[in-house]
Amino acid sequence: MFSTAIDALPSTSPLTIKRFKTLGINTYYDLLNYIPFRYENYPVAPSIASLQSADTVTVVGTILKTETGYPRRGLTIQKVTVTDSTGELELSWFNQPYLLKLFKPGTELAAAGEVKRMGRKVFMTPNEYELPIPGRPFKHTGRIIPIYPEKLGLSSKLIRDKMQKILDLLDTEPIEWLPDEILTGNALLPAHEAYRAIHFPKTKTEILKARERLSFDELFTMQLSTALIRASWKKEEVTFPFTINGEVHKKIDAFIAHLPFPLTHAQQRCINEILSDLSLQSPMNRFLQGDVGSGKTVVAAIAAYAAYLNEQKTLVMVPTEILAEQHFANFTSFFEPYGISVGLQTGSKKQTDENSQIIVGTHALIQKGVSFENIGLVIIDEQHRFGVSQRAELKNKGISPHLLTMTATPIPRTVALTLYGELDMSVIDEMPKGRIPIKTFLVRPEKRENGYEWIKNEIKNNKTQVFIICPFVEESTEETMATVKAATKEFERLKKDVFSQFRVGLIHGKMKAKEKDEVMLDFKAKKYDILVATTVIEVGIDVPNATIMIIEGAERFGLAQLHQLRGRVGRGSAQSYCYLYTSEDSPANFHRLIFFTRTINGMELAEYDYKQRGAGDIFGTRQSGLADTKIADLTNFALISQTQQVVSQFLQNHTVDDFPLIKEHLAKYRIDQIARD
Repeated sequence: MFSTAIDALPSTSPLTIKRFKTLGINTYYDLLNYIPFRYENYPVAPSIASLQSADTVTVVGTILKTETGYPRRGLTIQKVTVTDSTGELELSWFNQPYLLKLFKPGTELAAAGEVKRMGRKVFMTPNEYELPIPGRPFKHTGRIIPIYPEKLGLSSKLIRDKMQKILDLLDTEPIEWLPDEILTGNALLPAHEAYRAIHFPKTKTEILKARERLSFDELFTMQLSTALIRASWKKEEVTFPFTINGEVHKKIDAFIAHLPFPLTHAQQRCINEILSDLSLQSPMNRFLQGDVGSGKTVVAAIAAYAAYLNEQKTLVMVPTEILAEQHFANFTSFFEPYGISVGLQTGSKKQTDENSQIIVGTHALIQKGVSFENIGLVIIDEQHRFGVSQRAELKNKGISPHLLTMTATPIPRTVALTLYGELDMSVIDEMPKGRIPIKTFLVRPEKRENGYEWIKNEIKNNKTQVFIICPFVEESTEETMATVKAATKEFERLKKDVFSQFRVGLIHGKMKAKEKDEVMLDFKAKKYDILVATTVIEVGIDVPNATIMIIEGAERFGLAQLHQLRGRVGRGSAQSYCYLYTSEDSPANFHRLIFFTRTINGMELAEYDYKQRGAGDIFGTRQSGLADTKIADLTNFALISQTQQVVSQFLQNHTVDDFPLIKEHLAKYRIDQIARD
């Protein structure tokens, strides 16, 4: 049941199978775990005569007649009149002539939607319909029905049809994988009941119980997997052991003393935690989290210096070439006075040789045909899941190094411990002294033109540079999105009508990597005064001269992502500003954005955003994969704690080998994880 290929799904066209596979649904199990994102309740109305305007119900009646209307060219209306012993109801659909081939007078029809009354006449434009099958329960009407994410032309109606076929197998194919002691000890629904209830619930209570069971499954699997990975890593031996003795500490202290700035207490604490790990025989696997500008790079540099003192090399991996060049410049400035050679290796550049002790680069560092000797430390920056497949690449090269993963994305500690339970965690929760806080304002629409005039004066008088962020690349065709700014359109408008006397550039995610790098380097070189961009600049090079950030459609971003964007300015010694423009004035958005203007602590923003918006939004589009959950709510700290305790107790009393179904479940989870990585 778990592994049956989706190709075997009965009465399913090759096109539908192809679409399922494109969505990553390759097995029956994958489809079972395609969870509804909401539900509609369409109870059966007692009679047509009882219907009132605005009732949202299912009406069951006999088809009296059908007809097609032609109100205007290119538009047809399919009308179906159904009747019961109390009255008649007129149903209508637009441009769906095939329906009249299905609906034959004299047959029974169930239609669900909102009722409208005009005098004695009763109307409905159905959201759902079906031809009832005697002896079978309703699937699309007459009950609480699931609404699924509709992608690639796969409608909720089609998905419900296919889901029902798989659910029918649950009575004959046992799928329970948790042992009885966990089920009974945590009052969980059996797996087959949970899946039936999540897809075709009878009551709202059933939905809650099903979500609780499947959320438990997800968190248990995630935390059991990370616990096993952590245990296996602890058994490994690092390829090149480090010696962190008094002499090494003395040299590191001297290195720190010669830095052009003092370290914060938080930086020093994280350095001590890293040095402690480096002294062990098992590989360090540490997750370093620090706010934008908190000084993670110098902490990483000190770890690299410890590797150098142990005659070992360091690889520093980053997601983009432009970020690689920035780190290359930073590490060079740190180590050039000590005669330590820093190399650069990206897809297009190679400035490294056998004398390079620290090599900065992209994933080109671990590609086939690329090899380095004596790699004792690997530092990963903004690669939130340096996963199984990348780590395997290193092991294939005969390397089991110390590993330091870094991120500037604020992640609440409880969430981070869940997502990265296999890693030890260090948090730089203190900002360097002397940093000038960025002033942030929520701007009313009527103040927009005044804002533009102020920006013009700032560019003229102070030679400053400006970021203008738009949520989308192209204008949306959806009516509800029509007022949201799009980068390409805004670029043309600003360049022509607002800032015609200034140099305006454009950067977005649909551009080629080389084009994006060129634009960012030109902006840093002051060839542009204003850069219109999407969130592609959220992680990028420092531009100290950029002091103004305008964010259009600010309500569309999570606070953590807004904080990341705001962190693109304030990199120099001048006062910087962030202005939020919004196209939606709901009270909830207003309070959320006002909180943002008054808060500069990334962790506080992340905690607030997590409580208000949940896991799906905290990381923004670029980092949505971080949450790694399909149904579990990572704000449910009680369930997180519960599953942690269950995993701990389970591993104290058992081994996974004793439970083949748990082992199979873990294997499936890890395959999915590798696919994401």
